[in-house]
Amino acid sequence: MGRGRAKAKQTKVARDLKYRTHETDFGALQQELHAQESSSTQSEVSPDDDEGDGTDDRYSP
Repeated sequence: MGRGRAKAKQTKVARDLKYRTHETDFGALQQELHAQESSSTQSEVSPDDDEGDGTDDRYSP
């Protein structure tokens, strides 16, 4: 009971999204994606990462 109004609103919003013409700014999208890509590559490798030297400090004598 009472779901009819909510369902009607969802249907209205979905129809609006489906049929509305969109003006996509591809330049801004490219800049945003490029900024996320460069920040993710910087955060993946930290300067104090010691994986490559083959030693593990927890088990050293």
